[in-house]
Amino acid sequence: MSRRRIRRLKAKGQRPAPPLPSAPGPSTVVRQAKRVERLAYTRTQAAEALGISRSTFTRRVLPLLETIEMPWGTRLIPVDELERVTRERRARARERGRTPPTLGRPAALPLDVVSRIRAEHAAGKSLRQIAAGLNAAATPTAHGGKCWWPSTVRAVLVRQSPPVSADARQAAQGELPVRP
Repeated sequence: MSRRRIRRLKAKGQRPAPPLPSAPGPSTVVRQAKRVERLAYTRTQAAEALGISRSTFTRRVLPLLETIEMPWGTRLIPVDELERVTRERRARARERGRTPPTLGRPAALPLDVVSRIRAEHAAGKSLRQIAAGLNAAATPTAHGGKCWWPSTVRAVLVRQSPPVSADARQAAQGELPVRP
């Protein structure tokens, strides 16, 4: 062992011991609390309370909260502040019985194109021949495309009911007059 370390150990051993309590002072009464209400959370506790990671809490939720900055650098989040943000951001539950919205783009293929495809298929033409005929006639697809494919023709044939065109949809809603 080095001399320096030996000297430190001796100096430590020669320090006076802390004084023992001589006489008991005024007695302190301690009662057991029935309920302790938390006033503030640390960032980790607040993230756990919300069920998200601490990094997500720090990036997304903490900027929305007023915090308490402690002298030693800890940021505390008041419970009422966390409750306020969750109350403001709470979304209403979906109503039962409400039909879910239809996903994807609406089909806007004119009825005459659908009837032409079905008639040609009934006449015995293949999907490739029908697609080639639509491309030769420069017939736009349901969403304005220029090229018909056999799979697109098959999708039109597989549909149970013919799709409604955009004009017919607006007419059904009373926005446009129905064309004869």
